[in-house]
Amino acid sequence: MIDWVERIQAYFDRGFYTQENVMRFVVLGKITAEEATQIVTKEETDGEFI
Repeated sequence: MIDWVERIQAYFDRGFYTQENVMRFVVLGKITAEEATQIVTKEETDGEFI
């Protein structure tokens, strides 16, 4: 079975997906809105959001 969150995260981190692409997976029902937010929001080690 495909782990959609892991796969989308990897593609997003490599720059293959934009934030809009990630949100499209929410519309398609592959991930939740909360999971999409976690993917596009990364926290630096010092606590600042990028």
